[in-house]
Amino acid sequence: MVQKPWIVPIPGTRKIERLDENLGAIDIDLAQKDLEEIDAAATQIEVFGARGSGHERYV
Repeated sequence: MVQKPWIVPIPGTRKIERLDENLGAIDIDLAQKDLEEIDAAATQIEVFGARGSGHERYV
């Protein structure tokens, strides 16, 4: 395990079939190198607009 076990994504969905797809992530095992590649790719995405209500504090 390369991330903290208490970090859990919370998928949002209105359809049971999408929930079933999201639950498939339980079977995915990412190595440290995988996470580094994902993080590197994510830094290349330009984010536009506000996120949340503006009152949240993200750390």
